[in-house]
Amino acid sequence: MSAAAKSWDGAQVRKWLECRQEAARLDQVVADKRGYSAQDDYDKAAAEEWVCRALRIAASKDDRAALADRLKDLLGQEEYPVTGIYDDRRFERYVRAMLRKLAKMTKAGEGFENTLRFQ
Repeated sequence: MSAAAKSWDGAQVRKWLECRQEAARLDQVVADKRGYSAQDDYDKAAAEEWVCRALRIAASKDDRAALADRLKDLLGQEEYPVTGIYDDRRFERYVRAMLRKLAKMTKAGEGFENTLRFQ
């Protein structure tokens, strides 16, 4: 680990994942109420919720390497099984984007302090 990387705080990562999962659920509800024009927003929020849910077990170990390995495994998957979305390809694109974002955050050890709903 380089000197520039911050120390790892597993509790903060778990809190961030919980907050983002809850925010994604709320975003799905809002998008669902807006109807057809917000299907893209719904899929994006569903992807964020899926990623947060998939990573919560790895984050519970308080180990940066375990979380990084789980991210790497998820990025290597061909498909991300989920029901109730509008467009599978769009959903998978958003999942991969969220996984790449989290991989960068995990490597740097920063960004997990922002627990606001809108980021």
